[in-house]
Amino acid sequence: MFAYYIELALRSFRRSRGLTALMLLTIAIGVAACMTTLTIFHVLSRDPIPHKSDRLFNVQLDAGRMRDGFVPGGEPIYQLTRFDAEALLREARGKRQVMMSGGGVAVTPPDGKERPFLATGRWASSDFFAMFEAPFQYGGGWSREDDAGEARVVVLSRRLNDRLFGGADSRGKTLRMRDKELRIIGVLDHWRPVPHYFDISLGAYAETAELYAPLSTAIALKFGSSGNVNCWGNVNGDMRVLQAPCSWLQYWVELAQPGDAPAYKAYLEQYSDQQRQAGRYERPTNVRLRSVMDWLQSQQVVPHDVGLQLWLSFGFLVVCLVNTVGLQLAKALRRSGEIGVRRALGAPRRQIFLQFLIEAGSLGLAGGVLGLLLTGLGIWAVRHGSSDYASTVQLDLPMLATTLGVALVASLLAGLLPAWRACQVQPALQLKTQ
Repeated sequence: MFAYYIELALRSFRRSRGLTALMLLTIAIGVAACMTTLTIFHVLSRDPIPHKSDRLFNVQLDAGRMRDGFVPGGEPIYQLTRFDAEALLREARGKRQVMMSGGGVAVTPPDGKERPFLATGRWASSDFFAMFEAPFQYGGGWSREDDAGEARVVVLSRRLNDRLFGGADSRGKTLRMRDKELRIIGVLDHWRPVPHYFDISLGAYAETAELYAPLSTAIALKFGSSGNVNCWGNVNGDMRVLQAPCSWLQYWVELAQPGDAPAYKAYLEQYSDQQRQAGRYERPTNVRLRSVMDWLQSQQVVPHDVGLQLWLSFGFLVVCLVNTVGLQLAKALRRSGEIGVRRALGAPRRQIFLQFLIEAGSLGLAGGVLGLLLTGLGIWAVRHGSSDYASTVQLDLPMLATTLGVALVASLLAGLLPAWRACQVQPALQLKTQ
């Protein structure tokens, strides 16, 4: 019977080509508008490291002064001071821990054919690559001994290695950064976590850095830093000295199990109490230990306009469905004579209902395919836009399946009323009017 109903649907589509095309276009446009914004929302709000995001935690300690806009129980200072970050790193209470900052430094190409240019950098402690699972094309990262010894080593991104060395294995070569030479020990493979969760201060959807070096080395060589800086006292000309009252370092910890978080937070609270007793902290203990997804939610990384657009697109889809219901209802009423004959020949109401529902589903699948093409066009337009997340938006397999599913479900919902109305046709009245 299913094949027979498909044949009846195709005959119906051919008899009313104009009306069929209008319904098909209505479904496709509604689905495309909805799925384009849903794809953007899906990309921007996804878990950037799903298999361990519940074990990675961002650390905040409230080291500011009482008179600088203090609100009891409010959000603590965004980042850590160098003193606090080094103290936590030294005690190493987690499986891994990283202190880091963004930066920028002038790079001189080795062949001399290109003028020096400014490259984005990330200055971090040695656990950075293992904690955030940065993939390597060649080599690896540095050791804790390199951190302690301020080793002049550097890891390149793949795009910078392609630019400077044509993609060849550049390990062992030297790279002139500013007026200093650093030895290349590794090259990362393609890597761009979305969102850029480990340093929101540079932008939630920023590109990853072009080169990586030990934080201790960057401080010793006076490489530039970038991102948020919050100072509340005399910095004596350099915010990065050990005792400077400035928060400028991001600090992340990886715990062995998610259940270890309460114990680690208690340790942070104890540390904060000790620093207040020592006279470094003025504010009462107020720490935050947030997992990756909690951290992204607290920082509101998904733009507000994207959420609004998502609701508007669903509203537009509903409007398209209402119009499709009207068109299908008009088409069903025009076929009252055909329905009456089928009923008179013994077809029960449920068969009529099933016939029109299968017809609506067939229309929905066709509309979904067309909607998928229009969604691809919408994603292409977004990717060529000026937003900072434009290049990260792409239609993956789950969203492709969702597009077809939304089109099918939407068309079936739109076909319920026309199908119900069709099965209510009285055969005797229709045969009398024939």
